[in-house]
Amino acid sequence: MSDANDLAEIEADFEADGDGGMEAPDSVSIFEGDEGGLEFVQRRALVTLLKQRFISARTHPGEWQVLTEHERLLRSRLNDLFLDLQIDRSREVAWKRQATSETGGRFPTLLHDVPWSREETLVLVHLRDRLRAGQASGDTRVFIDREDVVDHVASFRPSHATDESGDEKRARNAVLSIVKSGLLIGAATDDRYEISEAVEPLLPLELLQELLEALQRANTVGEGLRSQPLEDLFGEETDEPLDQPTADEEEWA
Repeated sequence: MSDANDLAEIEADFEADGDGGMEAPDSVSIFEGDEGGLEFVQRRALVTLLKQRFISARTHPGEWQVLTEHERLLRSRLNDLFLDLQIDRSREVAWKRQATSETGGRFPTLLHDVPWSREETLVLVHLRDRLRAGQASGDTRVFIDREDVVDHVASFRPSHATDESGDEKRARNAVLSIVKSGLLIGAATDDRYEISEAVEPLLPLELLQELLEALQRANTVGEGLRSQPLEDLFGEETDEPLDQPTADEEEWA
């Protein structure tokens, strides 16, 4: 069996055992010519951080444990790629973002920016509000119906909008997009989802409030939003990190 197949078999076994019930390879060298310095589980956690928008103790328990035990090491590997590790310890959520130069220059990046659409922005605002309200009521897990989200987006339709079926389709596609991002937990075909605890740390209140106000102002003056990029509405460049006041999110290129 080839070294590549050996590693694939190891990873498949590791996946099957969830949080890592099998013994990981004893040596840090796991294929011929391997000069990496990380153990298998550390590499696995690093790859997950790179591929996923975020990880949490609930969605990625094995990777979260490795991250908490080897935070400095994994942070340094991300820093080597001009990425900064962000951790919300109270909510047990971790994510990456593009590092910024102290001089204002731009570093090379392996991420590309994907602007949230108008409908996705409205969904995110609503999810954060519902999550906060549920947690304030003592709920440890907060759920929301698909139709609730679609109706919320519809409530922002400008009075001059006439393409009702097209608007509804965009709203439903926005829900699916948020499910894919992991901020709504469930299958794409579900009618009810759990709101991820990552919504709040990934989407600060200041950012979502600015986005919502921009959308409300545009609706008030009757601007057509579908043809107007969100970054134009917000007056910011689209390549800023997510915790800056833009409509962007970062994805692994």
